[in-house]
Amino acid sequence: MKKLIVLGPGCPRCETLANLTKQAADQLGIEYELEKLTDIKQFMAFGLMITPGLVVDGELRVQGKVPSIDDIKAMLA
Repeated sequence: MKKLIVLGPGCPRCETLANLTKQAADQLGIEYELEKLTDIKQFMAFGLMITPGLVVDGELRVQGKVPSIDDIKAMLA
């Protein structure tokens, strides 16, 4: 099971990233747990400097942008 974490204050871009990540995981048919973290201290623990961020299995993979669904799929595969 993949552990997916969206880091951000709940802004529209953060919600878009969460929705695209969920869609990508569903389309790939993988088991996942999606968590949204909004605490700046948690952002810093992952090394996030600009929101939104996406953490895949403990590794910060996206920072400061909303990637395409195809890019997210590539990160999850």
